[in-house]
Amino acid sequence: MDTTSGTLDEALERLHTTGPEFKGFLSNHGPMAVEALVRHGQARTVHRWLDDYATRLEDVPSTRTTITEANWQEALGDPRRVTDWTAHLTRQVAERPWREVLAEWWPRLLPGIAGAATHPVIRVGHAVRTLLEQGEEEPRIAELAHAIGYWAARHTTLPVSVRPSGTAAPDDALATLPHVADQQTSVVDGLAQLPGTQGWLAAAESLRAPQGPEDAREQLAALVRAATHRYLDYGHGNAVLLVHAATAPNAILRTLPVLPRELWAPSLAAAWTASAALTSVYSPAEPLPALKAGALTPQEVFERAAAHGDEHAIKLTDTALDVASWTPDGDDRALLAALRSMELITPGED
Repeated sequence: MDTTSGTLDEALERLHTTGPEFKGFLSNHGPMAVEALVRHGQARTVHRWLDDYATRLEDVPSTRTTITEANWQEALGDPRRVTDWTAHLTRQVAERPWREVLAEWWPRLLPGIAGAATHPVIRVGHAVRTLLEQGEEEPRIAELAHAIGYWAARHTTLPVSVRPSGTAAPDDALATLPHVADQQTSVVDGLAQLPGTQGWLAAAESLRAPQGPEDAREQLAALVRAATHRYLDYGHGNAVLLVHAATAPNAILRTLPVLPRELWAPSLAAAWTASAALTSVYSPAEPLPALKAGALTPQEVFERAAAHGDEHAIKLTDTALDVASWTPDGDDRALLAALRSMELITPGED
């Protein structure tokens, strides 16, 4: 095992002794942030970062009742059962290949993508990337079980159902979404306003329907790019929550390679609905002034994110670097969006 892989596994093992949430509802971002730090050459900072972050975390919640294949539906969406869910998924990945387990649970959980402000699916995406790129060591498979279990416990359906059926590209569709009336509110209360927001469903369904799995993958990448670019101009609407309009669809994009192709189009629809919902709930009416920055490499931008230290800035920068890697000459707007997050987010902000 190389040094960086060992650092990641040590960090994951530390984090698995803590609960998936703290203060009653805030998500434990540790597994996602340390994975991004290691992947982008910042393994040396991981334990110092985690020493600080761990002071905010809480113990693993107590178990309640064993979850089985016969009763799992009764426990779906019950955050009090999160440790029961982790135990159930841990048993699952011990008995069967992790890809098989994920393919089984993905369609069960996809309708509940909104749970915990999309953090569970983001955590799954980071876990899958690790398994695909760095190998299938036990702590990484355990992390996938924790991530899927957390999603099951926080499974929450959106109050709207969207079927893309128009002709718009993701960037154009995001730009035409109407905003909810009260944006100074919680995620749950903001989402609850969507059904009553005039024109919202029509605007959301203006996204072009994918013409097959590969087209769904390409549209998903275009959505990640569009949401990342949009953060540069509109991230001040809610600097933390609008991060997830980009990172949630990117987590799904990272997971597609291990999913059956018939799940790719439904995955795009779920990702789009979640990203569109967050955009409408928190995007302000007016953009920020242009952000000026000298020429920076992706590595330098991520070094700044690591030094900044906030988990949300680290995650958005991680996604921005993905976007920048998709074009031969990079993507300055994506990198500037990452810098914008460091400007807008106070380290340690919940």
